[in-house]
Amino acid sequence: MGEATQSRRCDTVFNLIKKGCQSDFIENPMNSITTSSDHEANMQVTPGKVSIHLRPGGKTSFMLKIRPLEKYPVDLYYLVDVSASMHNNIEKLNSVGFDLSKKMANISLDFRLGFGSYVDKTVSPYISTHPGRIHNQCSDYNLDCMPPHGYIHVLSLTDNIADFKNAVNKQKISGNIDTPEGGFDAMLQAAVCQSHIGWRKEAKRLLLVMTDQTSHLALDSKLGGIVIPNDGNCHLKDNIYIKATSMEHPSLGQLSEKLIDNNINVIFAVQGHQFDWYKDLLPLLPGTVAKQIESQAANLNDLVIEAYQKLISEVKIQVDNQLKDLYFNITAICPDGSRNTGMEGCKNVRYDEEVLFNVSIAMKGCTTTGGQKYAVLKPIGFNETTIINIYRNCACQCEDSARHKKICADETFLDGEKPHCKATNCSSNENTFFEKHKMHQAQPVCSGQGDCIGGKCFCHKSKLGKVYGKYCEMDNFSCPYHHGILCAGNGECEAGKCKCFNGWEGEHCQCSSLSAKHCINSKGQICSGRGHCVCGKCECTDPRSFGRLCEYCPNCNNACDENW
Repeated sequence: MGEATQSRRCDTVFNLIKKGCQSDFIENPMNSITTSSDHEANMQVTPGKVSIHLRPGGKTSFMLKIRPLEKYPVDLYYLVDVSASMHNNIEKLNSVGFDLSKKMANISLDFRLGFGSYVDKTVSPYISTHPGRIHNQCSDYNLDCMPPHGYIHVLSLTDNIADFKNAVNKQKISGNIDTPEGGFDAMLQAAVCQSHIGWRKEAKRLLLVMTDQTSHLALDSKLGGIVIPNDGNCHLKDNIYIKATSMEHPSLGQLSEKLIDNNINVIFAVQGHQFDWYKDLLPLLPGTVAKQIESQAANLNDLVIEAYQKLISEVKIQVDNQLKDLYFNITAICPDGSRNTGMEGCKNVRYDEEVLFNVSIAMKGCTTTGGQKYAVLKPIGFNETTIINIYRNCACQCEDSARHKKICADETFLDGEKPHCKATNCSSNENTFFEKHKMHQAQPVCSGQGDCIGGKCFCHKSKLGKVYGKYCEMDNFSCPYHHGILCAGNGECEAGKCKCFNGWEGEHCQCSSLSAKHCINSKGQICSGRGHCVCGKCECTDPRSFGRLCEYCPNCNNACDENW
């Protein structure tokens, strides 16, 4: 390579040639994009797969096309608030199935219905736990109610309208005390329990939520002593939600994520003055609409048809599995000629019209390991996606090519100096040689901090300290700093971690070992057995506990445990 050394290989083409590199040995990767058209499985969203190669600072773009199908299969699941105030609306459901199926025949060739009910979490203060009311919460209405429940899946999706009607006829109302209901709890279960509900992959999935009240949100459950965050998984046993009393309500963000992941469009059918509350949520829950139902749900059939037509006429996309250092800019080109952002998308799109999305992807840097990654473009409410395989060129590929290389057999090429070995001491080898000098296949040779010579990594010198290790993967300067001092001056940096001197501890060696005594309670327990001591302060690991020594935990033990 003439006057150039292997440790200074990244530069402009002009400067590399000036340093003595031959143009044959200069690698200047270009950004490229390839769309797959062979065996295209997608019917509505094309292309289904895209492969792009990017270098730091690179940018490329492609065009995504979406064309909604005519008379799409439809799965409609009724999720009904069966609290006592919804009594008249539930009776109206008896006549919905047959009438709605006839109307849906005009816009779908394959229509199925399902049914589920919800009330709220079955703990105080959401329901009355008085022995005389616990099994009949609506005695004030002079009605015979079923016991309260978080969520019950009653009928899986079916095209048998008679089964739907029978399920609704058998449905009893229930009750609770407080005004908000547990609707979001039930919605998340209906979205993620796909096999229980019977959601079809090829169908448009509609979740119709009938209610007259708002819903509890995450953290509301703490009032009932429930502090474990919702895990977003399916917890149905015998079609009953079994985690209602032990797991919090989901957050809006979590609910939105699960609805989008499972291609669920939501229709809020709301009676009364709470309609505006749901209407305000629509920007936070993509793929949802809110409609107001009249007294006794007289307009329910028309409401469903209208909401469905509105949903299928809106085309929006979002990016899933967003990657660090990659930036997406998406512009929707609507049939009427207007241009909007990807999340805003296009409205009033007919089934015979095509929506275009100009997708631009830029790569800002290589702070993470290169190699192949992927992102997903997901149209809201569609069961098809575009998978983008992204190959990030974060290191030279010349070392992996099959071109023969001269490799010095001795170890004189050290710390970026020119090699002093003779040609007779050099041998040729294949590209597999350099794979031995990588900790992982996707990482650069010698971790990008050294040169591979004669079968060994020789680490570069650094002004910051020493680089070492078999693959030059370690150093003595990448440890945490405390107030600008490496390891707080109380330890040594080894392999990226502070090794503290005697009498010091903590991630940064910033804490005196004597500080642990401030974490011990009167029983000799560290942080009351519910946490870790960090620099003389307790960090509680049990989410139910609090206090300076994690000593307060009202829900850890009940009164019987403490007095027996």
